[in-house]
Amino acid sequence: MTDRILDLSEHPARLKVRLDQLIIERDGFPPISTPLNELAGVVVGHPQVSITHAVLSGLMTAGAAFIACNDQHLPVGMMLPIETHVTQTRRFAAQAAAPRPTNKRLWQQIVRAKVRAQGRLLKELHGDDMGLFELAGEVRSGDTANVEGQAAHRYWPVLFNDPDFLRRRDADDPNRLLNYGYAVLRATVGRAVCAAGLHPSLGLHHHNQYNAFCLADDLMEPYRPLVDRVVMDQVNQRGRDVPMDRETKQALLGVLTARYEWEGESRTLFDWLSRTASSLAQVYLGEGDRLALAEL
Repeated sequence: MTDRILDLSEHPARLKVRLDQLIIERDGFPPISTPLNELAGVVVGHPQVSITHAVLSGLMTAGAAFIACNDQHLPVGMMLPIETHVTQTRRFAAQAAAPRPTNKRLWQQIVRAKVRAQGRLLKELHGDDMGLFELAGEVRSGDTANVEGQAAHRYWPVLFNDPDFLRRRDADDPNRLLNYGYAVLRATVGRAVCAAGLHPSLGLHHHNQYNAFCLADDLMEPYRPLVDRVVMDQVNQRGRDVPMDRETKQALLGVLTARYEWEGESRTLFDWLSRTASSLAQVYLGEGDRLALAEL
């Protein structure tokens, strides 16, 4: 499996499967084919893309994610494989039985890593971490003092150089770009979770009964600043009203396909996410005590 992501948002198309190849047919163009096992995900944003059942089942069998977008080209749903690990049942059971203190300790690690990542981005872009490195050290088990919220209060206004900026899903400002990038990142994390034999609905902190991907929402937190960095690049280059066009989406999808270095290793983001998800499975199975959270 590679980390290739197809975004089908510009033209009508018909998707089919033939001999383990995804076939993309467009009027006026020769068919395009790509092996299913080379895909990390398919993002569909055009309303006139038709898909057969064989496409969906083929993507799931290959371990890829399928992401559906609305008429604003923002992801609104995703499908992930559920049979991707040989000891999945054992891991599901260990995950469901994890004691609350263990999950609170894991959430502490996640929040610390997220706040540090936000601090690194502020220092890179503005020369000052705004005290986030110090704040990260104050996170306690379960983040009972809501350090995550305190960090966000400092982070967003400085990041966008706008004291009135708020992170909102329904806003028309750069939040649109963040929404798109986060949604695709969420699907990529969900794919890593499933590949590690864990259930994406059983979160260690997020627990909304209507959220089928609580665990993906947990584990993606330290990696959100990777999306933030690209959004800032787009805003700086093209202004705050940057459109959600092909160039913007390619830049955001590039976050997921780029290689990142940490501790002397260069890996794709999916590789690092897979390490994080696998380390969580090891904690649940009693084979480890910490999450592997790469500082990318």
